Amino acid sequence: DNLIYFYSPTEILMKDKGLNKKSRIGGLVEDSSIKRKLVSKGNKEVEEINFRITDLENTVEIKYIGILPDLFKEGQGVIVEGFFIKDENIFNAKKVLAKHDENYVPPEVKNLLKEH
Repeated sequence: DNLIYFYSPTEILMKDKGLNKKSRIGGLVEDSSIKRKLVSKGNKEVEEINFRITDLENTVEIKYIGILPDLFKEGQGVIVEGFFIKDENIFNAKKVLAKHDENYVPPEVKNLLKEH
């Protein structure tokens, strides 16, 4: 009953312009793509996490400041919620959702995974 729509990396990259409203992208966390660094935000130093998600055809760079879910890892299905900045080809995530089952894997990715 809870329908959460999200774009795949291929779908979001095919859009003519960046999305002006909050949206979601779903895919797999690409292997060896997770990079962490400390950045200053206000008077605090916070951890910025950059990673890529893929649908095995295209990838999108994700920038996130916050605490990642326990189930977040390379090769795992995720959905990120935030805003896509088309000019920079970066998705500025405000929320990261990870789950250990196929519910968070786009159908296109699920089918490709079965073929491999």
